[in-house]
Amino acid sequence: MRFQGSSGYVATDDLRVAVNAAVTLEKPLLVKGEPGTGKTALALEIARSFGAPLLEWHVKSTTKAVHGLYEYDAVARLRDGQLGDPRVNDIANYIRKGPLWTAFEAAERPILLIDEIDKADIEFPNDLLRELDRMEFSVHETGETISARARPIVIITSNNEKELPDAFLRRCFFHYIRFPDPDTMAAIVETHFPRLKKRLLSEALSLFYEVREVPGVRKKPSTSELLDWLKLLLVEEIPPEALRDKDPRKAIPPMHGALLKNEQDVQLFERLAFMARRGGR
Repeated sequence: MRFQGSSGYVATDDLRVAVNAAVTLEKPLLVKGEPGTGKTALALEIARSFGAPLLEWHVKSTTKAVHGLYEYDAVARLRDGQLGDPRVNDIANYIRKGPLWTAFEAAERPILLIDEIDKADIEFPNDLLRELDRMEFSVHETGETISARARPIVIITSNNEKELPDAFLRRCFFHYIRFPDPDTMAAIVETHFPRLKKRLLSEALSLFYEVREVPGVRKKPSTSELLDWLKLLLVEEIPPEALRDKDPRKAIPPMHGALLKNEQDVQLFERLAFMARRGGR
């Protein structure tokens, strides 16, 4: 199996190489990059490309590694015992399979997405080392051992919010998705808006990258926010000329709420507009 990207997902050459290398080495692919650069969508595209089922494990700050294996609901068993439910005699009735268990039992080789691993506690990645290495784990409550039928293709994403342990990194193939350059971004936009006029695309991309490069911007707009912005420009029928307006009173981009996501950045552009007005007098 070789990942080549798709008409709906623009994969750079180095990203395709990284995916295929991880598959060949049978190592988890650790993907980092700015939010909105397509890390999570990559797993979906790999699944589509290989015709494989996709299992998703979205990590939260409260997520523990054991949640990926299974969860034992002791409270439900106690309640059923008080009610005289005969199911309490079989503890397996109260064990809920996690995404790793489901992946290990899949009839065909699945794609397993462990999304935003850096949200969890620092010990979370280390707690997964044995299971990802050996592709098996024990269920303490029943004494059974669960082994993978076929090693799943594991995609792990991180927004780089915290450092991951070295022991974990050694077991992964790493790829950093750089923010798309204008040519790559144009190709991404065209997959979503194939009928977008070239002039509007050119002006929108130019303004988008200018916004990202303004000194002091706290939250740079991402690819997904660019797509939202373009959709609004089309719905509101905003012409290309409005994106290149020289009027200093219009220094803030039209429909800027799709690009600027906090009050500090909005205030920054308002100050820039005020300074431009004063300089134009």
